[in-house]
Amino acid sequence: MLNKLTFGYLCDFRNPPQWQRPSADLYAEILDFIAWSETVGFEGAWVPEHHGAEDGYMPSPLVALAAIAARTKRIRLGSAIALAPLYHPVRFAEECAVLDILSNGRLEMALAIGYRRRETEAYGVDFSRRGSRFDEFLEIVRRLWAGETVSFEGKHYNVSNAAIMPTSPRGQIPLYIGGFAEKALARVARYADGYFGNEDVCGLYADKLREEGKDPAEARIRIQGLFLTVARDPDAAMEELAPYFHHVNNTYGQWLNEDKASGIDDVALKPMSLEAFKTSGILKILTPEQAVNYFRAMQARIPVEHFMMMLPSGLPPAKFVPYAELFANEVIPAFR
Repeated sequence: MLNKLTFGYLCDFRNPPQWQRPSADLYAEILDFIAWSETVGFEGAWVPEHHGAEDGYMPSPLVALAAIAARTKRIRLGSAIALAPLYHPVRFAEECAVLDILSNGRLEMALAIGYRRRETEAYGVDFSRRGSRFDEFLEIVRRLWAGETVSFEGKHYNVSNAAIMPTSPRGQIPLYIGGFAEKALARVARYADGYFGNEDVCGLYADKLREEGKDPAEARIRIQGLFLTVARDPDAAMEELAPYFHHVNNTYGQWLNEDKASGIDDVALKPMSLEAFKTSGILKILTPEQAVNYFRAMQARIPVEHFMMMLPSGLPPAKFVPYAELFANEVIPAFR
């Protein structure tokens, strides 16, 4: 029997210059969309992190998550992903504990090391050592969430008699780790409750779980499908939605190719013209029936528990509601 599959949206709060509106208005509309999505059956609201982006990509996901917690009651929420090397582990552990209390135990965080040198340099962090920094961070955070008083001397962090108060009633907050390289997947298997990322590396994740003496059958996997949506008329939807997803494609393509440090050997996302993007196959616009088959096939391949789409950057959220509502009405019921 296939496991239950849930769905949610990633909201990056971008305000691209070509569609720019007052940020306060945009943020309010995104929060309205997230609150609405909970009422129609979506079960996740996720906020990513980047810094210094011209289009206003969310630099402070934990602040945004506090606002989401205040506007919702049942939906799970968390980062997807937060850039762990840019946080102090004690402060991060404290803020997550407070967020988990505010959300009544709904917080689920996803972390990674990041792939843009300019972001670590802006924080005074050595880009080449962000992996070892992340490992120390994870050890400290996990111990703090376990209720320990932590003293730690490492290459990156020195912590003396640290303890967090208040703690989350759950203690350990669910923690997912993203990445694509072998070292990243080893870190996921060692420290995380599950993997967040792409299906094509889930086999490597299973291998790393075995190396850690863990059962791959117990793997917890969340897949990001940022370029997937449903529509009754995919051709018409392509004309309406492609410019917004095209912006996302081109910015990610530019960023991933800056330092080539994502761990992906051949980055699929590359800057291209709008017309080339429309025919590239990157943006998948499926009918509801096609989407149900798509997700059932994915479930047969990997033990995916949650699939994360995105609210297109620059598109007023109200204009995306019909697409999300169609998904809620005709795709989600097939996986309950």
